[in-house]
Amino acid sequence: MARKNPKVEEVNEADIEVTGHPKTWAAGVPGVYHSMEPAITHMGAGRAGKTLLAMNQKDGFDCMSCAWPDPDHRKTFEFCENGAKAVTWEATPVLVGPEFWTEHPVSELRERSEYWLGMQGRLTTPVHKPAGEDHYRPVSWDRAFTILADKLKSLPSPDQATFYTSGRTSNEAAFLYQLFVRAYGTNNLPDCSNMCHESSGWAMGQTIGIGKATVSYDDYAKADLIIIMGQNPGTNHPRMLTALEEAKEAGGQIVAINPLPEAGLRRYKNPQKVKGIVGHGTEIADQFLQIRLGGDMALLQAVSKRVLDAEARNPGTVLDHAFLAEHCHGLEELKAHLAELDEAAVLEATGLRTEEIDELADRYLKAEKVIVTWAMGITQHKKGVATIKEIINLLLLRGNIGKPGAGASPIRGHSNVQGDRTMGIWEQMPPSFLEALGKEFSFDPPREHGADSVETIRRMRDGGIKVFVGMGGNFVGAISDTQAAISAMENTEMSVQISTKLNRSHTVTGAEALILPTMGRTEIDLQESGPQFVSVEDTVSAVHASHGVVPPVAPGLLSEIAILSRLAQKVVGDRVNADWAGFEKNYDLIRDHISRVVPGCEDYNGKIRHKGGFVLPNGPRDSRKFDTPTGKAMLTVNQLEHVERPAGTLILQSMRSHDQFNTTIYGNNDRYRGIKKGREVVFVSPEDLAALGLSDGQHVDIHGVYQDNVERVLRNYRVVSYPTAAGCAAAYYPEANVLVPLDSVAEGSQTPVSKAVIVRLEPAKAHAPANVAAG
Repeated sequence: MARKNPKVEEVNEADIEVTGHPKTWAAGVPGVYHSMEPAITHMGAGRAGKTLLAMNQKDGFDCMSCAWPDPDHRKTFEFCENGAKAVTWEATPVLVGPEFWTEHPVSELRERSEYWLGMQGRLTTPVHKPAGEDHYRPVSWDRAFTILADKLKSLPSPDQATFYTSGRTSNEAAFLYQLFVRAYGTNNLPDCSNMCHESSGWAMGQTIGIGKATVSYDDYAKADLIIIMGQNPGTNHPRMLTALEEAKEAGGQIVAINPLPEAGLRRYKNPQKVKGIVGHGTEIADQFLQIRLGGDMALLQAVSKRVLDAEARNPGTVLDHAFLAEHCHGLEELKAHLAELDEAAVLEATGLRTEEIDELADRYLKAEKVIVTWAMGITQHKKGVATIKEIINLLLLRGNIGKPGAGASPIRGHSNVQGDRTMGIWEQMPPSFLEALGKEFSFDPPREHGADSVETIRRMRDGGIKVFVGMGGNFVGAISDTQAAISAMENTEMSVQISTKLNRSHTVTGAEALILPTMGRTEIDLQESGPQFVSVEDTVSAVHASHGVVPPVAPGLLSEIAILSRLAQKVVGDRVNADWAGFEKNYDLIRDHISRVVPGCEDYNGKIRHKGGFVLPNGPRDSRKFDTPTGKAMLTVNQLEHVERPAGTLILQSMRSHDQFNTTIYGNNDRYRGIKKGREVVFVSPEDLAALGLSDGQHVDIHGVYQDNVERVLRNYRVVSYPTAAGCAAAYYPEANVLVPLDSVAEGSQTPVSKAVIVRLEPAKAHAPANVAAG
């Protein structure tokens, strides 16, 4: 089965093709082809069939891509194009063998693209890069654990180490990881939530008492109106399009609010229906509001003001007075604040016409059941937390939380990122969780808040954190301010990555570095007590089992749980009352502890074995109970502030192409936007190009405009004339992270502001190096 790593050609950006106008529909036959062709090519028909037919099934494995929930009644093909690519990427039999490390020094790997690195295949053996050397060397598992354990035990303080986590990690591994880290003595547990939906957690926690969606999968088909803000389901979570189609067929309306026209929100051709193959498909958005970047807060306030004005004109007929009186606090303060809202400021901030806002408000007023759903187009702004509080305000005014077909629905971007947080992966878990953890394992967990992702970079830069351990993910590639992240990681004494495949973070290291290869979610996990399974939580708090279905790609691979168990034995030992060796043998032992520590997980081993799993309790959704200081949902007053754009600049957002997931690049095409064979492009409206004296196809340097005396620039990017919102631009993530200063973060949540980057475009300097940031 195993194959050697292939010859993979790096993309030549000079060959980039721009095919013309963006697509007006998503999926259909092309979606099927682009799912199956790479799967069969890279895995073979047998392995492809076995994995894809098991994905998201009740007795199969959970997709390692997005966190979109599964319907109760599963289709045979319960996966999307993005999920198929994720499985192909992970389950490939192409392997990185021992000779790879001899042939490729770290300095050479560092010059490679994310695409090239990922295409080299699965990691199969632990490797160690000694200080002062430029090559990783294969080592035994015991030697790798000894190197890391000795380093951790040598630190003067546990707070000099940090332990990052990606959303791919299972509930069981996440629980074990945070136990190990806290038993070691620190709360330094940054994770990918810090960079995506941290703003959602902060805003919702403060207003309704829980940072999770207040809807179920079935609520989408029951909604009268679904408002989709700052997200692109067609590329980032395509299975959502099926739920939106079901909502339209049930009579619901959909409004899309986004700076870019996205194909999946225009029309969806469901490849599992006849009309999706040979017919027109389903028109998705009844209204599209092409909002200016950073204008969502102003729009939401304007709609809420129109709701309040309608109530004033017809007292007692518009607001849900019974709900507001019994369950909410702050209505009068909100009324007084919005009464002073400046319509001209709203129009300037949003770039919309009054008639467009009136139409949205009218749709909201006519709907009895409303869902507002959003993603990183909302969270990654300076005012991201306040904007989400305005979403909650709008929903509360008409009682659209805690009833079927209505609620708040942040869409998590990674498979188990929400479950990781439930299991304790957070640098500031509440005292109740820490007390339960300490009682369960007979120790006193640290109470001082640890470092989040941005603070981790600062402390590594300043020498306060000396060891970085990452369980999954691509921290250097994912975080903002790329050069700052590189410098910070290079300033550590040791960096450690627990990974399935290579990425940028394996090439930017501390003085000493380890790579510990791990099994993937697709693979059968056979331990001493028999085959094991793990569990995950999706974006609507449904928890379900995940069973691997194919043999591991190489002998000797360890699961994440096995890696953590063996490491904890060497580092922590019997300092806490934990059966580390037993955890590796039988994952039920971990779930028994979870049942006694994590709220809502009582009888975890029993409930997780039910077909389809179980749903965690959710006060606002289940019984309109709000765990806030007042015991009520909080209507809040938020000061409006929109993104200022100096003359001659644009507001740039980073985004994914259709051929990637997070920092993983599956290919160099973005077919819905008409881009082939390249990624170094910047999308700008024809009107802005004319105003700036630039032309379609011209090459420019993209300069970040900040006051910190640091030059941040992407060199030699091709301009693509594109129907963006006026004054706005877009470029691909993670390349655009170069332009985002480390200290440019959302107020409260510290989420990097990747959706409101002020840039200046200048004709390219052909002699200049590409993609640099220097102080």
